[in-house]
Amino acid sequence: MTLITRRTALAASLAGACILGMTGAASAQDRPTLRLSSVVSENDIRSEAFAEIAEAVKDQFDLQVFNGATLVAQGAELTSIQRGNLEMGLVAPQTIAEQVPEWSIVTSAYLFDDAAHLKAVFDSDVGAELAGMAEDIGIHILAPVYFGTRQVNLAPDKEVMTPQDLSGITLRMPGGDAWQFLGEAIGANPTPLAYAEVYTALQTGAIDGQDNPLPNDYNMKFYEVTSQIVLTGHLVGFDVLAIGKKLWDGFTPEQQEALQSAVDAAIAGSTERHLKREEELVSFFKDEGLKVYEPDRAAFRTYAQQKYLESEFAESWPEGMLEKINALAN
Repeated sequence: MTLITRRTALAASLAGACILGMTGAASAQDRPTLRLSSVVSENDIRSEAFAEIAEAVKDQFDLQVFNGATLVAQGAELTSIQRGNLEMGLVAPQTIAEQVPEWSIVTSAYLFDDAAHLKAVFDSDVGAELAGMAEDIGIHILAPVYFGTRQVNLAPDKEVMTPQDLSGITLRMPGGDAWQFLGEAIGANPTPLAYAEVYTALQTGAIDGQDNPLPNDYNMKFYEVTSQIVLTGHLVGFDVLAIGKKLWDGFTPEQQEALQSAVDAAIAGSTERHLKREEELVSFFKDEGLKVYEPDRAAFRTYAQQKYLESEFAESWPEGMLEKINALAN
């Protein structure tokens, strides 16, 4: 009798363990693991936003954030998502444009007036069209992620009011045809150079200037080796937070709503913090002795958009999209 009882107890124990194991497996499946890869540093405002998203969705997802390109190399986020090696990533629009030429429109100078215009476009029918193109290559766009507006930062003490004033100015721009053309589109003589080499190149006079959002100028201490910042506002900088389309489509409506709501709230907060930081840095740079002023932006915009319309880049732009985007400006 005792033997039977022990065997029965052992069987019951094993059955219970199996049930618990199955329950644990089901729970793990109900709470998918999402790995988010980005190139931003841990002290970046966007890093804070990603942490906020992870916290907000912790009941539905195990969202693991890998910043500083520690999981996926910069520029490889899109292909990693497409291959199923990554769930989420911060993807540059220039990277998407390499596979979807129509996306090159959102990488052009003076397309967006500011962060509010950027959001309005992605919330519109134009944004839906762009998102549809992205889904065709296997990614679902969760949100555009603003990180600052690019301004021209120069070492020479030369007043710049129009694109013609940048003629002959050697301006460091990131490598790649799209970036180099952007430099031409604002009137400068662009040259590619590694980001880490810009400070020394400015210091030695190898280049006359560089362009970046103001927080980047501060972080890299470019203000130490330059004399002025021209608030050209030629490119509203943003990446897109993307997730694999098949993965997204496999979520329940409740999971989709939870993730999208968390992203919307966190990115809105991130945008506000970026705008506040940019405003603070104008005063900081002036206090450091730099001239900070706004040129004739209308002249820059007219010049740049004409350059683009005459270029091969515009050949792939969807018909009427530029006009629709311009109409959405504040």
